Amino acid sequence: MTLDMDNVEVFDTGLKGRGLRTTKDLCAGEVVLAEPSFAAVVFDSLSQQVCHSCFRRQANLHRCAQCKFAHYCDRTCQTASWDEHKQECGAIKKNGKAPNENVRLAARVLWRIQKDTGIVSDSQLTSVDQLEDHVADMPADNLKELKIDVHNFLDYCPNTRHGVEYISHIFGIINCNGFTLSDQRGLQVVGVGLFPNLCLVNHDCWPNCTVILNHGNQSALNATFHSKRRIELRALGKIAENEELTVGYVDFLNVSADRQRALKHQYHFDCTCKTCSKNLKDDLMMAAKETEGNKPSDELVKEVQELSLECLAKVEAARTAGDFHEVVKLCRECLDKQEPVLADTHLYQLRMLSAASEVLSYMQFFSEAAEYSHRMVEGYMKLYHPNNAQLGMATMRAGVIHWHAGLIEVGHGMICKAYAILMITHGPNHPITKDLESMRMQTEMEQRIFKQNEYVYHSMREAALQNKPMGMMAEAVSVEDNVKALFHKQ
Repeated sequence: MTLDMDNVEVFDTGLKGRGLRTTKDLCAGEVVLAEPSFAAVVFDSLSQQVCHSCFRRQANLHRCAQCKFAHYCDRTCQTASWDEHKQECGAIKKNGKAPNENVRLAARVLWRIQKDTGIVSDSQLTSVDQLEDHVADMPADNLKELKIDVHNFLDYCPNTRHGVEYISHIFGIINCNGFTLSDQRGLQVVGVGLFPNLCLVNHDCWPNCTVILNHGNQSALNATFHSKRRIELRALGKIAENEELTVGYVDFLNVSADRQRALKHQYHFDCTCKTCSKNLKDDLMMAAKETEGNKPSDELVKEVQELSLECLAKVEAARTAGDFHEVVKLCRECLDKQEPVLADTHLYQLRMLSAASEVLSYMQFFSEAAEYSHRMVEGYMKLYHPNNAQLGMATMRAGVIHWHAGLIEVGHGMICKAYAILMITHGPNHPITKDLESMRMQTEMEQRIFKQNEYVYHSMREAALQNKPMGMMAEAVSVEDNVKALFHKQ
């Protein structure tokens, strides 16, 4: 794939080392750069549920007849993937089983370096082996895991020409620079890959860009039209010429100290961005509720925060065990205690609202789920960048929940807001944006019916929910089927 890299250039940032900056003014939603993966693999746990070529999740995949490990949508995907699977196929067949995803990715990286010397096109701004590995900065436990991976790699590829030091270097690069890959609708992480140009983009807690995976047209008969797992770096707002391009390595919804701790642990650097240095929005994330100028005592706030942490741990345990009734019970009890004490932007309350709305919607208690999801999105909007992709996805989920609950006006409004955000973060051709466009048109039509005659609207809606073919509402059911994956069992 030929990629246009005229929008960017590598430069020396000083303390942060190399970085990327734009060579022209950019607008919100503009694709700054696009890049196919140098190498990528599906997670071990999803190896039979996700296509190893296009990373689409679907049923009835076709298994590779040779290694019996790789799975594909069809012969088109298998043919497109053969060049990168060929050596892997032989190694798995010889060993009798596939190693873990880290070893498989390292092998694919090394095989491609051996074939293409680490640079696969003129548009690649750095070779893979020039990326940082931070092996020297790893704690003892991580080094122990790395040594195990190297040992397993040598069992998997006993005839490799590379020494232990170089193999360790590649594992370190993957550990620091691996980018998780989502399924075709961006709803679930299904694999990990390496994108050398993307690795040059530095972190900022309030970034000016976002990264999405665009799977392209994998159904095309001609494999040259496939995207080969292309990432797109997209501008979140106006970016001036010569401005550094940044993305967020971690979720913004953590206080500065926690984000800095996570970045130090995973990426081995101290974040000194403006947001962390000035502790921006930390006060909102840990705020107490204020009513007519009165706030609860510090002792009460501390007590409710400690109770919230305990309850969040219990909720996660119950959700993992599949005990959703217990999850709902815990969430209701905790939210009752949080509501008079913690502000609507407090992280612990937002996490509880998220868990409650997700599980209640899965259980089809949509009215209660809608109330919680609305409160959650209201809090998110005060914290996230207005064009944050996670804000867009959360708003979409909340809109769908309101739609399911029959709250068509609020649901339509949220879906429209989500659509506006994802048009910037994902672009008009991404599958999730196309789904949102269908939902937006459907809810707009339903809203018109609702405003003309509420009784007719609710009668049609009830008929649709009971799978009775009554006019236009039948279309709503088919559109809603496309978003059922939003409420999958965790």
